[in-house]
Amino acid sequence: MFTESRQRFDETVGWLGGCQAVGLSHAVLEARLQVAGRELLRQLLQDHLDLRAVREERLPAVVGDDGVARGYAEPDRQRLLCTVFGQVTVTRIGYRAKGVDSRFVGDAVLNLPTGLHSHGLRRLAAIEAGRGSFEQAAAAIERSCGVSVGKRQVEALAGDTAADVDAFYAARAGLRCPVGDVLVLTADAKGVVMRPDALREPTRRAAAGSSHKMTTRLSRGRKPAANAWRRSSPSTTPRPCPAARRT
Repeated sequence: MFTESRQRFDETVGWLGGCQAVGLSHAVLEARLQVAGRELLRQLLQDHLDLRAVREERLPAVVGDDGVARGYAEPDRQRLLCTVFGQVTVTRIGYRAKGVDSRFVGDAVLNLPTGLHSHGLRRLAAIEAGRGSFEQAAAAIERSCGVSVGKRQVEALAGDTAADVDAFYAARAGLRCPVGDVLVLTADAKGVVMRPDALREPTRRAAAGSSHKMTTRLSRGRKPAANAWRRSSPSTTPRPCPAARRT
């Protein structure tokens, strides 16, 4: 096991110690090692998954969440997994029965997602999608880990990340401020500064011909945004009159 990983590592070390790498600049070395290192990590993960496949023990039967016992074991069932290192293949035993779909114990042990993309790649998609457009998020993912993810895929991954938002707020709906506390609400409805190339042509001309002094609530070149609200409930501390400071 891990023969491929050792081979890739030895190839990288041999290239660094050879004549070709001696005269290269640090930028070229950095770029070459980034690609080779990422592929080495992907191969290490693949070799580990292959080792798990060899060590997986066959069970007499597996009972699914539907209550059906699956007694027929089918070895070497494979599925793809796209990770932050690249795409790997997961091999495991499938348990099936007539008239129902298969169950995979190996998937449960690895906590694999139902889709192609790993949890690490989903997390990266959610982070980058919050910083800009889905197209920019896809480009950022490819720059950081070399994995190509389509714009629609990034949008779907970001949407899946927010699947528990409603349940989260529903669980917190019953919270109330303690008796005697003050409920404070603050709001910010300032406009968002737009990039000049993102403005419509009439707005861009008007913004270019105006001064930077803000004479209205929203100056030219700004776009109305949704109100941002913050709630807090600080505890009140009674103080005697002599302790209060005069203003």
